[in-house]
Amino acid sequence: MSKVYKTILGVSAAAVVATAAIVPAFVSAWGNAGEGRKTYTIAQINNGELGDNIVFNSIVDSNENLSEKNKEAGVIMPLSDERNFVGARDKATGNNGKNNVWDGNTITVEEGKTYIVRLYVHNNNPKGEAATAENVKVSFQIPEVVGATQRVNGFIDAPGTAISSYWDYVDFKSADGRAFYLDYIEGSSLVENNNYGANGGKTLSDSLATTAGVKASYKANEDGKVPGCYGYASYYTIEVKPVFESSSIEKTVRMAGDKEWKESVDAKVGDKVEFQIHYKNLNDSMVKDVMIRDSLPNNLKYVADSAKLLNQSNPNGVAYEDPTVAAVNVGSYAVKGDAYLRFIAEVVDEDLVCNKTNRLINWAKASANGFAVQDSAQVYVAKTCTGPTPEPTPEPTPTPTPDVPTETPTTIVNTGAGEVVTGALGAGSMVTTLGYYIASRKKLMK
Repeated sequence: MSKVYKTILGVSAAAVVATAAIVPAFVSAWGNAGEGRKTYTIAQINNGELGDNIVFNSIVDSNENLSEKNKEAGVIMPLSDERNFVGARDKATGNNGKNNVWDGNTITVEEGKTYIVRLYVHNNNPKGEAATAENVKVSFQIPEVVGATQRVNGFIDAPGTAISSYWDYVDFKSADGRAFYLDYIEGSSLVENNNYGANGGKTLSDSLATTAGVKASYKANEDGKVPGCYGYASYYTIEVKPVFESSSIEKTVRMAGDKEWKESVDAKVGDKVEFQIHYKNLNDSMVKDVMIRDSLPNNLKYVADSAKLLNQSNPNGVAYEDPTVAAVNVGSYAVKGDAYLRFIAEVVDEDLVCNKTNRLINWAKASANGFAVQDSAQVYVAKTCTGPTPEPTPEPTPTPTPDVPTETPTTIVNTGAGEVVTGALGAGSMVTTLGYYIASRKKLMK
């Protein structure tokens, strides 16, 4: 299997409870602690089927079953299926109260837009403060991955009640298959209910957007107390912004003189290996002054004057500066433009460990417009010694990665004007952030 490129990507949610919008019923996304989950109609709740038990978000009914008095007053049910309690919408549509349209299943995102994610909390017991749940916590989980689909999970933890934990999610998906990550907008955490709704809600700690969560709030700030019945239900919201990939880098290696590029090779002291750093502009505009830096580990020594740059202007390659000493400028690249920077290193024995296979990890980083991406390739060197074996420093057992069935490029991708690559990652695929955690997430937020 070919190696996937590593990439970096270039509220008034509702008014008071009585005027919230209905979310389409969808039950396959929800879940809860314990076996199964009983649902109730409004009539069953009013008939006392819960008794003194406390459950959350378990009413499944329609507005047609509301009392005539409530219908005349313009009251509508917040959700027709409360199990689907996490939804999202485009913030640009504005706050239209009961006319807000929420998507509880999948929402297609667009670059540059901000989205509101909502979590609905309703203690279904109709006994009000006499059926108050305590120590209730709510939280969102935003994935720290890059992919064409992102799943935001919402959780309600209610210890000491009939069901201790509930969860639901909404999927964010790119329209064209481009990868992105979701950036939480700091300061956007909010709770709205009949207590706070008149003033546009109450701002909460940013912990709401993490697995740490926040204590529920109705009468007092984050006291964890949630009385029963619709009048005490709340909406918790956060804002997120999709940040799409802007560039990619792929680091590969081969034995000097070979044709096939790989993610790793086996070598011995004295061998020469050739590294290749492939940069590609996945932005929607030209990127200027792309800087590439390579970090050779111990036991790999740069071969003088071996660096070579290949791009549209230099299809046969041109001698270049050593990227292992300092970052080198490889030029500017239009949409879909790319460059290959190659150099040779010799395997030496500076501190190889005896009687084991040493893994030498070579990292490369490309940066432009204030953002950076990185990737690595490995060289495995076995060293056999006679006599007593020194105790090695413990390290993870190396796992060679599969070969990349990619031949040496004979032509360079045109760096002129063209469409943004849309198939870098297939729909639904995910790329973990191992080795290239996005340190610049907050830069991209504003």
